[in-house]
Amino acid sequence: MTKIPDIVPVSDFRQDAAAVLKRLQSSKGPIVVTQRGRPVAVMQSVEAYERIQRERELLRLLAAGEREIANGKGHSLENVMKEADALLGDEES
Repeated sequence: MTKIPDIVPVSDFRQDAAAVLKRLQSSKGPIVVTQRGRPVAVMQSVEAYERIQRERELLRLLAAGEREIANGKGHSLENVMKEADALLGDEES
């Protein structure tokens, strides 16, 4: 189930950006900034951004691996697990 993101009008953001950023840190979810009632931007914490980037990289590697397998190439499970551990190990620190 997807959580509905917090919504902040751009005028509120301009008036008290520090409070909006504090809310962003405490909510752990994204905040949608609206202008004239329409979404114009999504803000997220640096922590969430970095996690998403690591996940994208892992998905990219998995897709590349699937292409290699389809082309008759591949890597040993040991090497794949080492790469996965290296990527996921960053998340635990």
